[in-house]
Amino acid sequence: MNTIFLLLGSNLGDRKLLLQQAIKHIEAGVGPIIKKSSVYETQSWGKTDLPDYLNQVIIAETELSEQKTLQTILNIELLMGRVREEKWGARIIDIDILFYNSEVIDEPGLHIPHPELHKRRFTLEPLAEIAPTFIHPVLNKTILQLKNELKDSLLIKKLYF
Repeated sequence: MNTIFLLLGSNLGDRKLLLQQAIKHIEAGVGPIIKKSSVYETQSWGKTDLPDYLNQVIIAETELSEQKTLQTILNIELLMGRVREEKWGARIIDIDILFYNSEVIDEPGLHIPHPELHKRRFTLEPLAEIAPTFIHPVLNKTILQLKNELKDSLLIKKLYF
């Protein structure tokens, strides 16, 4: 069994419902969820003039390979109505693979750990809530250390559990 860490995000429509629907699809297509962070409302990152996001990190178990996990997640995004028009554009749902076990993968279209996660408060806050001692396999630091060293000043608000 493989342990995967996923970041969910939505800044269009009924954001809370969309996160809940994404989790149901992940449970059905990828595997059982073993831990969920609180949901955080965050300012848009990259393109700051967009609506605020709801973000959540989940930990799931899967028997799928890394590539099959990616394809399943991309299919879930499509099923939910995700349209990729521009980098950092508004989106109904976004599902990123943060970690796949402690593996380091650098293949076309698949980079694990997520190459930007250590720079983003909207990722590290929920990740530190549920996996503070997990060690980033490239940076060799815990998630809590990475969060404490963060320079990102994006406003983040924990909404609910």
